[in-house]
Amino acid sequence: MPEDRIELWWLPVGAGGHVVIHTSAWWEHLQARRERRSPQPLYHAALEVFQGGHRHLIEMTPAWSAPVHERGVVATGPVGARWLGFSRFFRYEVRCWADGILPDREWAVASPATFPLASGTAEALIARVGRIPAYTWGRDALGCGDMWNSNSLASWLLLTAGIDAERVVPPSGGRAPGWRAGLVAGREERDRTAAT
Repeated sequence: MPEDRIELWWLPVGAGGHVVIHTSAWWEHLQARRERRSPQPLYHAALEVFQGGHRHLIEMTPAWSAPVHERGVVATGPVGARWLGFSRFFRYEVRCWADGILPDREWAVASPATFPLASGTAEALIARVGRIPAYTWGRDALGCGDMWNSNSLASWLLLTAGIDAERVVPPSGGRAPGWRAGLVAGREERDRTAAT
């Protein structure tokens, strides 16, 4: 296995009995009815980055679900509406946590997908996590027909690390809302970087 790499974990939304399992299930049923299809399982992506013998857990999660100890928070953003973000109950955290804990790992679907990284890429990716755009979770801020959420962070990071994240798909029969929003934001970031 390559020393410098990303491992992408797919976790069922609401794994471990999280309250989000109910809200996301209602949302998916409404979406499915609107789109005239059957409801599908929803997945949340988390990343582990291995670099030079070190490991970082990268994840976006609601701020209110956070433990009180150190957890590597590098950015925050609002949930639902920008003005609601003043409350901890309507804010998300982006974590880039050295040797961090992925609490829902036991519910992960299959083994993680592994992406080898060229020398220096992992370090640059870790440094970039805190620069993720702080769009409002649950809103289509980019006008691409997809909401911004935890999956957006994963696809944004993969794409900006030079990985073909457009070919990455969730487990068979499932959906990963937010993935496309991260791709759109990642392409914008890549174009800005290329222009400078």
